[in-house]
Amino acid sequence: MTRTRSLATGFLSLTATAVLALTAAGGATAAPAASGDDKNPSVTSAVVNTAGAADYWTADRMLTAIPGDVLAGKALERGNRSSPLLVEKGKSTEVKATRSKQLLAQSETPVKTIGKVFFTLAGANYVCSGNSVSAKNKSTVSTAGHCINEGPGAFATNFVFVPAYQNGAAPYGKWTATSLHAPTQWSSGGDMTYDTGFAVVGRNGSGQYLADVVGASGVAFNQARGLTYKSFGYPAASPFNGETLKSCTGTASNDPYNPQFNTQGIPCDMTGGSSGGPWFIGTSSAGTQNSINSYGYDRSAVMYGPYWGSVIQQAYNSAAAS
Repeated sequence: MTRTRSLATGFLSLTATAVLALTAAGGATAAPAASGDDKNPSVTSAVVNTAGAADYWTADRMLTAIPGDVLAGKALERGNRSSPLLVEKGKSTEVKATRSKQLLAQSETPVKTIGKVFFTLAGANYVCSGNSVSAKNKSTVSTAGHCINEGPGAFATNFVFVPAYQNGAAPYGKWTATSLHAPTQWSSGGDMTYDTGFAVVGRNGSGQYLADVVGASGVAFNQARGLTYKSFGYPAASPFNGETLKSCTGTASNDPYNPQFNTQGIPCDMTGGSSGGPWFIGTSSAGTQNSINSYGYDRSAVMYGPYWGSVIQQAYNSAAAS
């Protein structure tokens, strides 16, 4: 993938691509067929076969899942809109994160709404982060676009959300997706401007809705730029291990390297697996969600997230109405 990455494996440099080995993952079902959302023409959705997904994710598979930034890197290589002076395609290099001596990411106790998402694409198992968000269906999870769809490409299978994950424990169970929703600009073009996706999950074995069990965060769109955010995620690359929740807090500023993405960044050195984790306005998880962890560069410990405007709002509306 390009030096630009989707917050997961490590901050990539600006001049080469990183190739990460994919681990075969048996048992994956065929990718769900995508369809346009007639009520929201900027949204592509897919109905997901839920059979066996929760059982598929054994402790070993969750532990060995690949951070989902690999998928964002592929999307950037296929449809790179960046300046060739900053991002080159087709080269490979070992990923080495550049970090300050003191880590910016702070340890957090589990938050009920925030968890890990696991999914399968093209025969490989991946992991990202996600958050339960407020919706009429009480069953909607936010994450990165590259954590539900290759961008462009197939939608994920075996998609589950594990809220309040910690050290392999799933205290509120594994919630299986019934449908996936992403901006068409992501699913058909891999445009980093719209790297956000939403999953709708089914009820648990007791017939309960996700939001009734773990709660749900409010969401906001078309907000002012330059706000203060607190972001959360489950970084897996060294010095983290993906087993506990981390956070970063800071004031957002525009991406100076690829301004066409319209993204904003906050100081943060979270690594692999934190893709898709929520950004809350303010300084706590009690705030309103307004973006997700998307990508970063290795020359600065900054995490970038998409601006949640009207197109991403349409993707949310599509999921929330399912």
